[in-house]
Amino acid sequence: MTNLVYLIQLLDDTDEEVFSHVEEELLAYGPDAIPALEDAWSQSFDHLIQSRIERIVHKIQFDTMKADLKIWTMNEPNNLLKGAILIARYQYPDLDEKFIHEQIEKIKRDVWIELNDNLTALEVVKVLNHIFFDVFNFSGNTTNYHAPQNSFLNNVLESKRGNPLSLSLLYMVVAQELHIPIYGVNLPEHFILAYLNDKEVASDDESQEKSASAPKHIVEVLFYINAFSKGAIFSEKDIDAFLKQLKIDPEKRFYNPCSNVAIVQRMLRNLFFAYQKLGFPDKMNEIKQLLNAIHPD
Repeated sequence: MTNLVYLIQLLDDTDEEVFSHVEEELLAYGPDAIPALEDAWSQSFDHLIQSRIERIVHKIQFDTMKADLKIWTMNEPNNLLKGAILIARYQYPDLDEKFIHEQIEKIKRDVWIELNDNLTALEVVKVLNHIFFDVFNFSGNTTNYHAPQNSFLNNVLESKRGNPLSLSLLYMVVAQELHIPIYGVNLPEHFILAYLNDKEVASDDESQEKSASAPKHIVEVLFYINAFSKGAIFSEKDIDAFLKQLKIDPEKRFYNPCSNVAIVQRMLRNLFFAYQKLGFPDKMNEIKQLLNAIHPD
């Protein structure tokens, strides 16, 4: 009998001190313990054992996801899609990532077919909007704006509904993979997109991003895009008016692209507030841990 099997057999011990030790030992096995734990769960009719197994499996999956998120932040921040998939794995540990990639490839292929080198920036966005909002029927989830599901990419791809950030994220992932210079802008109380002039200009220290993948040079924004409003186009003056309405002083960061790390941080903050509204303190605490994994402050 292996030590793992022996530990699982001790999960019915009513002594909390014994269970605490068993739990600690099982957690040390990490993901390798999950198949055996799930097998034990399916063979047991004891509520105590099943609930303890569920708790241990969740802890293992959460700790793994948290570690992967920290690694992504340090090593792969250029890959925004991977960061978003990691966030989805918080709720769906067994997420079928292939489904996400296949759906994005379908959107990308349909956009690519409609593009040609003679299109202006506005015409390119018109193509993107047609494919996203007319062909694939994406739209803003105005009915359940604060629902956690709006932050999980697999849900957004299935339901075709999302919040400003998730819709913008999908939009910019497709655009950037097609070499269209569209990037996210962290506007207060909203998330928008900026279509950049693709001509690189001289850089300065202030424009350098600490994290990928906002452009590493001074940017010239041609116009802005509101993915939550089916790709509506607007200008810098509209941002001025929006900030004035919120009584917020205009800052350069409200007009220029932000980093991928900042986007994932905002996804997590959206989840935190969603769970706060639903009254889920345990999930709020876990989201705090994920934010801390990205940025200790």
